[in-house]
Amino acid sequence: MSKGDAKARKAEYFARLNKYFGEYKQVMLVCADNVGSHQMHQIRISLRGKAVIVMGKNTMMRRAMRGMFAAQPEIEKLYPHIVGNIGLVFTNENLKDIREYLLKNRVAAPARAGALAPIDVFIPPQNTGMGPEKTSFFQALGINTKIAKGTIEILTEQHLVKAGDRVGPSEAALLNMLKISPFTYGLSLTQIFQGGACFSPEVLDITDEQLLSKFSEAITAIAAISLATGFASKPAVIHSLMNGYKKVLSIALATDYTFPLAEKAKEYLKDPSKFAAAAPAAAGPAKGAAPAAAAAKKEKTPEPSSEEEMGMGLFD
Repeated sequence: MSKGDAKARKAEYFARLNKYFGEYKQVMLVCADNVGSHQMHQIRISLRGKAVIVMGKNTMMRRAMRGMFAAQPEIEKLYPHIVGNIGLVFTNENLKDIREYLLKNRVAAPARAGALAPIDVFIPPQNTGMGPEKTSFFQALGINTKIAKGTIEILTEQHLVKAGDRVGPSEAALLNMLKISPFTYGLSLTQIFQGGACFSPEVLDITDEQLLSKFSEAITAIAAISLATGFASKPAVIHSLMNGYKKVLSIALATDYTFPLAEKAKEYLKDPSKFAAAAPAAAGPAKGAAPAAAAAKKEKTPEPSSEEEMGMGLFD
């Protein structure tokens, strides 16, 4: 490729980044470690119409961003995060939905010697199907085994690799022999750029219920501080009004001073029987039970005979 072609490609790349930073309001930084070309192609297809992925050398990305600092100074906050095998995902869609598309396109891969383990790797108890000649291999890794029916059997669950450690050649060989692919690889979200600020992707896991709960706790704390210090604030207004009303009402009840809202309370204090009248009636028999009982009683009461009505008995 000639120098002229390289120059044209760089100019086109810078123009594309400049265009995307102007068109899209949100940028997701993703790490593309261990992502193959075919997998990247599948990710681009799944995001078509929803987001645009731009990969490239870090030096080219930084150079393009430096050229946009004058027109868009907020991009400078994104600049320090261009480190490692980084790509840019531009979108105006819901960030949670875009993250779901990225997670759906992760693929399982065998452990490779020297790779950093993103998660803990455990080997469950199982019959390996390997012959006794491999016993020394398991012993070197400190794995408890026994020979069962001419094959090696792992007796207990083994913690083979810890998260963050590098996978050793022996651990990688064992996982491959057992046909275990413990890791999944794909575009990993590292930072989010939105509204001129960068924040961690963990923010996307915050639910509306959590936000409302924290907001309620903050309002309660502000109201409590305002009432304790006497400093007026909106959250404390209703409490201040209620406290003021209680004080004025107590003064009105203790003196001859009165106001409309205190008159009713004074009436109740003068005639306590009004409290009982105002209180809800005690739970009585169910509705319709009293009339039914009265009717039943009436039916059971024997009617007086003609002799009893005349005041005479049969033998009188």
